Amino acid sequence: MARKLTLAQEAERSLITTYRKDIWNKFIMGLKNYKMISDGDKIAVCISGGKDSMLMAVLIKHLQMYSPTRFEAEYIVMDPGYNKENRQKIIDNAKLLDIPIRIFDVNIFNYVVKLEKNPCYMCARMRRGHLYSYAQSLGCNKIALGHHYDDVIETILMGMIYGGQVQTMMPKLHSKNFEGMELIRPMYMVKEADILRWVAHNDLHFIRCACRFTESYENLENKGEVSKRQEVKELIAKFRTINPYIETNIFKSVYNVNLNTVIEYSYKGKRYNFLDTYDDYDASTDYDDEEDENMPN
Repeated sequence: MARKLTLAQEAERSLITTYRKDIWNKFIMGLKNYKMISDGDKIAVCISGGKDSMLMAVLIKHLQMYSPTRFEAEYIVMDPGYNKENRQKIIDNAKLLDIPIRIFDVNIFNYVVKLEKNPCYMCARMRRGHLYSYAQSLGCNKIALGHHYDDVIETILMGMIYGGQVQTMMPKLHSKNFEGMELIRPMYMVKEADILRWVAHNDLHFIRCACRFTESYENLENKGEVSKRQEVKELIAKFRTINPYIETNIFKSVYNVNLNTVIEYSYKGKRYNFLDTYDDYDASTDYDDEEDENMPN
């Protein structure tokens, strides 16, 4: 008689059966394409308690067992001031999914909730710094965050619409303030819709963003004011009704940047303008406006 699997085993197994194509293969693709994990790495897997970071933890735990790349992982949870219910929910879910977490406390929410300007930006900066510091104290050389494909394309559009710049969320980054540390995003190629399907399939229930601002927002009767990211998410959903390939096209746009058609750009702290080399005319690299007529939909 076959031994009945635990919920943790079922959830992990579903990643290489039901969701092999949409989650596991995309996870492996991102790791390989962007060379995120190497032999000898010690990775701090940063768990916020939401669906994305919890799935990332399950993926990395499974990878540890079967990958030819030998690496270590610490599953860390930073408590920036969660209420008791949310903290306990994270602990319970970690136990349910057999993830060996380490919790450390910092007092961030109580500080940023008093700020009038850019509290979310300051909160993110402070949380990132504490994660790097704690990970480094554990001997880690990398921290892994649970951002996914949708976060990437939303960041691209947000930069254009609200920031007046072309930029993207990078798959990995060297830390500026913590020498020898890197940030990686293992779920860079995984779509949010597939994460939600995996969560529903396994009947899992995770916390949402549990900051003081989110809690206040949830209690409002009039939720007319939504975050910029939510606005962009809704905008992409509208675009999708017109063009089903909208996400792919946005993602590819930062792969296909033609500097011959860019007015100005920056590289390693220095800015370059097309006028700098405009008189060095080379017809073979010129851009013809007539090409616009043949652009793909």
